[in-house]
Amino acid sequence: MIRIVCIYALLLLMPSGILCNGQDKASLPQVTAGEAAIQSAGQPTLIKTQGTSEADNVHCGLQDKAGNLWFGTTGEGVYRYDEKSFTNFTTKEGLSNNTVWSILEDKTGNIWFGTDAGICRYDGTTFTSIPISVTNGISFYPPAENAVWSIMQDKSGKLWFGTNEDVYCYDGKSITRFLDDDSIINKNGLGLKRVEDILEDKNGNMWFASWDNEGICRFDGKSLTNFKPNGDASFRRILEDKNGNLWFANRPRSVYRYDGKTFTNFTDKEKGLGGVNYMVEDKNGNIWFATGGNGVYCYDGKSFKTVTTKDGLVNNDVWCVVEDRGGDIWMGTRNTGLYRYDGKSFTDFSEIGPKR
Repeated sequence: MIRIVCIYALLLLMPSGILCNGQDKASLPQVTAGEAAIQSAGQPTLIKTQGTSEADNVHCGLQDKAGNLWFGTTGEGVYRYDEKSFTNFTTKEGLSNNTVWSILEDKTGNIWFGTDAGICRYDGTTFTSIPISVTNGISFYPPAENAVWSIMQDKSGKLWFGTNEDVYCYDGKSITRFLDDDSIINKNGLGLKRVEDILEDKNGNMWFASWDNEGICRFDGKSLTNFKPNGDASFRRILEDKNGNLWFANRPRSVYRYDGKTFTNFTDKEKGLGGVNYMVEDKNGNIWFATGGNGVYCYDGKSFKTVTTKDGLVNNDVWCVVEDRGGDIWMGTRNTGLYRYDGKSFTDFSEIGPKR
């Protein structure tokens, strides 16, 4: 039996109806986002407004269908870049929390944010906060009971949300807790703890990266199983490349490539590759790995190229990599740093960089 989870403000996601406890649409917190664009004279920059420290970072990003770039941060909310200026969205404009772990644009153009206070949806005008009531089972970060680490939309249009405790699904009508489905065969008793990334592969399998020692989890439509290659049990990112290979980032040590049969380990022997926070495949089939302290690596299928402070990157602690339509690579770093790389040189969009 599937237990339906009553979500605050869920009515806004439905054509009509009443929320749990009789709450109607008029009582929901619809906040129209302000449009206070941040623009400096000449070069636009990410201006910090929330007083965050050098330990905070640009954590995630994407380019939407309209061409805008979005960057989520750990403390400064979200920045949108329209190629002319940055707009900073925070709780003041209606964002549910200023710490944003994940971003997704759905098939209809809504932008979804996974924050420390649950889900937040932006329809181009209004932010709608949708907390998910989960418990905090780990302590890698300060307690955040409603943290949503990952968001994914599958081929059918269903949205998946990774949290500290299990995965939640939204089918356009209701939000359910994935493991409440009694039809799922779960012989290993997996709880899908701290799911930091979710991916649906070309064959329709669902993959979950667990940071809480459950390894790589796979759901084939019937059974939930997991893999711990070489005993590695904590994973942060998943990527499927153009050839159908799956890549799994194990932040403390290494990256694995899976061809459907065998896991190939890329370790420190491969130019020091390790501590990967983010992965993306560019238009040319190169895979970019953002690392925590070793800069960025680019893999062309044969060898690795490093991009570090020696090449002009200001901070080697990189948390986010996004390719824009023009083929430039954007890198988000510690100290809320943001840099654009055209393959030869960097453009710095940071307000205040680290000591140089």
